Amino acid sequence: MLTRIHLIPIRMAAAASALAVTTALLAPGAAGAEGITAEPLTERLAFGDEVSFAITQRLDGLEPQEVEIPDGTHLAVSQFTIPPGEVFPWHTHPGTVLIGIKEGDFVFVFAEDCVEREYVGGSALVDPGDTPHTAWNPSEETDTVVVATFLGVPAEGGLTIPVPEDEAAEFDARCGIETPGEHTH
Repeated sequence: MLTRIHLIPIRMAAAASALAVTTALLAPGAAGAEGITAEPLTERLAFGDEVSFAITQRLDGLEPQEVEIPDGTHLAVSQFTIPPGEVFPWHTHPGTVLIGIKEGDFVFVFAEDCVEREYVGGSALVDPGDTPHTAWNPSEETDTVVVATFLGVPAEGGLTIPVPEDEAAEFDARCGIETPGEHTH
């Protein structure tokens, strides 16, 4: 598995004046699973200069994921605590997410291939953002804590985009997963 990240700073006049600060990264319950909590660690932040990102990730079973973020000016950081057995609904993001597993175990699944990729405390992964996915805590006893750094997000607005119910039901059936939500399993 190869993951490569390039940060390319470019000058931009008055970047600070363009920053619209959003104090709530995610609304309470926005994660979609009843027991998962989201704690904003920062407000929306902006680089002083214009920044773009190029990320390449090669995962077994998938074509290389090439992410180009031409405007990476804004970022946000949040910590998620996932109780044992809790599952995120299928979703995407308005930007790319770097996920660090701070404590516990974490399973991440792309709807594209339904492979359950397992991560342990101290490891990290790249979520390209635009690919529908879900994740969960596989433990029956301990919480999982992850720190998510959202890159290239809008200056304001939500950081997760729920997948429509019919698509979520299709992904559940194809991947053999039961995610939370109103969709039929």
